[in-house]
Amino acid sequence: MPGKSEKRTRGTKSSPIIIKINGKAHEFELGRDLEPETTLSFLLREKLGYTGLKVACDEGACGACTVLMDGKAVLSCMKLAVEAHGHEIQTIEGLPKDDPVIKAFADQCEPGYGTALQCGFCTPGFVMAAKGLLNENPKPSPAEIKEGLSGNICRCGCYSGIARAVLHASETTEGGKK
Repeated sequence: MPGKSEKRTRGTKSSPIIIKINGKAHEFELGRDLEPETTLSFLLREKLGYTGLKVACDEGACGACTVLMDGKAVLSCMKLAVEAHGHEIQTIEGLPKDDPVIKAFADQCEPGYGTALQCGFCTPGFVMAAKGLLNENPKPSPAEIKEGLSGNICRCGCYSGIARAVLHASETTEGGKK
């Protein structure tokens, strides 16, 4: 028998699923707007149009679908939309244009480290994973950055540039929370 908290996150056909996405509350009805098996990534990307979020592997192995749930990085392809009930979700579209992590990724081009992005497909997932990391650990060491981003894959191999960008972002943010 499910506990009280499990009932709260799953909702029922008669009670709406309410998810705050990028600062705006959205209300969904099970059976009409989404099904119990609808993933958070499908809801965000296909139903709501947040196409910055990428779905590559759809099995939690690449990190391209990373979003923030209550400030923590989560793989949206591994979360059911109903599990986001009562939570705050942030996608890359919800970040301000002057976000220090985005700026650090865009500016990264140091000799010996290279760029933090090449084709850009993985970039939204890495940026959101970096945001989650910096929310939890505002001044991570290089080893902590490597560990914190270990769930994300860059097919172009820009790992050293990505790690360097996160290090620079940690130096320019106020406690990593910007």
